[in-house]
Amino acid sequence: MKTRDKLIVGFLLLCYFNIGQAFAQEKPERSVFEIKIYHLSSAAQEASIDQFLESAYIPAMHQKGVEHVGVFKPVETDSLSGKRIYVFTPYSNAQQFMNIASVLHLEEGLNYQNASHENPPFDRIETILLKAFSDMPHYAIPQLNGPKEERIYELRSYESPTEKLFHNKVEMFNSGEVEIFDRLGFNALFYGEVVVGDKMPNLMYMTSFENLEAEKAAWKSFGTDAGWVQLRDDPRFQNNVSHIDITLLHPASYSEL
Repeated sequence: MKTRDKLIVGFLLLCYFNIGQAFAQEKPERSVFEIKIYHLSSAAQEASIDQFLESAYIPAMHQKGVEHVGVFKPVETDSLSGKRIYVFTPYSNAQQFMNIASVLHLEEGLNYQNASHENPPFDRIETILLKAFSDMPHYAIPQLNGPKEERIYELRSYESPTEKLFHNKVEMFNSGEVEIFDRLGFNALFYGEVVVGDKMPNLMYMTSFENLEAEKAAWKSFGTDAGWVQLRDDPRFQNNVSHIDITLLHPASYSEL
């Protein structure tokens, strides 16, 4: 083989090796999550949405290959109790979300879809789209064993003053905060960067507990954890949160999470 041909073969082999290495090092594709919040003003609306979600929406999502749809409601002590229903739908990727959203037709939900303008099943619908964190690229099914009606799901939203500081807070989670939550038994359902929402730039995540007492105990342990204190005081991660919203939720009886 001529020297020129050897060089060409060597170059091609090097390219093939580098491409293989790139694919081998590529991180897993991150899931996309949708949080849909129904705003309600009556018990009749709540019953209507419950019926729609249980008999139409969740079965339709199963047919499309989406499982573990979570449905949650504010705890009784919250002023929004009876006025909000939160629906968490996990998608493998953005393409799956787009494919389903564009063709979803719910035969069992015709009462919901054909409701009169004089008697709508909700006041408004708020939709939030999120991309999973790299440190937890998919959702998880919480490992809870107690009575379902006592379980607490805690939804948190952290807003940042600038987009740069938002990415800094996400980096903080991926640099140890997720691991600390996991180690302390927070049973996280997901962590996500909000890509469409009304409070951007912000991230959201949901943790879960057997009951309210377990939720309080977990946060007490978190506040004094040596790993958290070190991360909290790290000069790299300062002033990256400007506002926090905390919502405590119970799962609906038909929720899959």
